[in-house]
Amino acid sequence: MPKTVPDLREFIEGVRERNPGQEEFVQAVEDVARDIIPFVADNSRYHEAEILRRIAEPDRIVSFRVCWEDDKRNVRVERGWRVQNNNAVGPYKGGLRFSGSVTESVLKFLAFEQTFKNSLTGLPMGGAKGGSNFNPKGKSDREVMRFCQSFMSELYRHIGPDTDVPAGDIGVGAREIGYMFGQYKKLTGRWEGVLTGKASEYGGSNLRTEATGYGVVYFLREMLEAADEELDGKSAVISGSGNVALHAAEKLIAEGAKVLTLSDSDGFIHDPDGLDEEKLEWVKGLKLERRGRISEYCEQFSGADYHEGKAPWGVGCDIALPCATQNELDKQAAKNLIGNQVKAVVEGANMPSTTEASDAFREAGILFGPAKAANAGGVAVSGLEMSQNSGRVSWERDKLDGMLTELMQDIHRKCVEDGRNDEGAIDYVRGANIAGFRKVADAMLAFGVV
Repeated sequence: MPKTVPDLREFIEGVRERNPGQEEFVQAVEDVARDIIPFVADNSRYHEAEILRRIAEPDRIVSFRVCWEDDKRNVRVERGWRVQNNNAVGPYKGGLRFSGSVTESVLKFLAFEQTFKNSLTGLPMGGAKGGSNFNPKGKSDREVMRFCQSFMSELYRHIGPDTDVPAGDIGVGAREIGYMFGQYKKLTGRWEGVLTGKASEYGGSNLRTEATGYGVVYFLREMLEAADEELDGKSAVISGSGNVALHAAEKLIAEGAKVLTLSDSDGFIHDPDGLDEEKLEWVKGLKLERRGRISEYCEQFSGADYHEGKAPWGVGCDIALPCATQNELDKQAAKNLIGNQVKAVVEGANMPSTTEASDAFREAGILFGPAKAANAGGVAVSGLEMSQNSGRVSWERDKLDGMLTELMQDIHRKCVEDGRNDEGAIDYVRGANIAGFRKVADAMLAFGVV
C-alpha cells in the first residue's frame, strides 16, 4: 500500500517535537516544506524514501568547548559547533559564524538552507554551517588569533578538502580565516584547500570578497529582464553595511541604480541624493577598516539623515535588498514596501524576511528573490576556489566575474523552470525550493537508505 504524504501541519509538528525551542530551524524547514510537500505528492519515490524528513535531520552536529586566554590572562570559555547537514552531492560546504547571537538552532537553519543553495549552484557541494558564540568585536588581534587557534584545534578533526570545507560568514573574515588556516597547517602538516575565503596570497579567490553582493545584483538583473524591466535608473534601499551590503551597493551604482540607504544595528542613513562611488568608498573605510558606526556618514556628507533604532523599509524605492540578518524584514515592513510600490525584493542575507513578509510579497505579485537563490554567489565562488586549490591554479578576476555571472544566470533559469505557473507568473521561492530539492533528492535515492 503506497505511503500517505503527510500534510504540512503534521510534518512541521514532527519537526518541532524533534527540535524543541529551535524556532529558526523550524521556520526554515517550514518555508521549504510548503513547496516540497505538494511536489513530492506527485513523485512517490521521494516521499516513500522520506527524502524531505531525512534532509531536515542533519547528518551530524559536532559541539565542542573552546578555551582561550584574553590579553589580561583571563581564561575564557566559549562553545563551538559544526552542523553537517547533507553531503549527497559533494563535500559539506558552508561558512563559520562568530557572533554572540550564534545558537545551535541558527546554525541548523543555515546548514539546512545551505544544502539547497549549494545544490542550485550546480557545483559538487553539500550543506553545512558552523561557528561559535565568540564575538570578535572589541577584541584585539592577538585575542582573535588565540581564539581561532583554539577553535581550529578541535574543528580540524572534522574537516578536510574532500570531507567538509568551511568558509567565512558574519564575524569571520580574511583575518580569522588566516589564523585558522595557519593552525590547521600546523596541526596536520598539510597545505590543502580545507578553507575558502583565504587571502589571494595563499590560495584565495580574487573575487570572493565581492561575490555574494555582486551575485545578488546579477540575480536581480535577471529577474528584472524577465519582467521586461531594467536596473538603470531604479532606486534601491539596502539594509546592512557589511560585506554583502557594500558590494551589492557597489554593483548597483555601477549599473546605474541609485542607492538610498545603508544601516547597522543602531539605525539607518538615508541619502536622497544617492551614494556615489566616493561616498561608498568612505563607508567601506568606515565599516571594514575603522569598524565605525553608520551614523558617522551624516557627519561626513550633508543632506543625509540618520534614523536611530529603525530599519529602512519605510523609504520609497523600486528595489529593496535586505542584507543584514535573519528575520529583519517583517510583515509590517513588507506592507510598507508594497504600499510604496516596490518592484523587486531580493534577499542578500540568509532568511532576512519572515514567513509572513515572504507571503505578503508573493501574494502581491512582487518580484521576490529568496536567499537560497539570490545570495548563492558567495558560495559559488567558494566552490570555484576549491577547484583552484585542487588544481593549484589561480584565475583572474575578470574570468571569475564571468563565471559568477553565468552561475547566477543558471540559478535564475532553474528558478524560472520550476517556479512558473500556468498563467506564466514566476514564483521564485517555489522554483528555488523545488530545483534545489530535486538534485539532492535524486542523489540520495541513488545511494539507497543510508
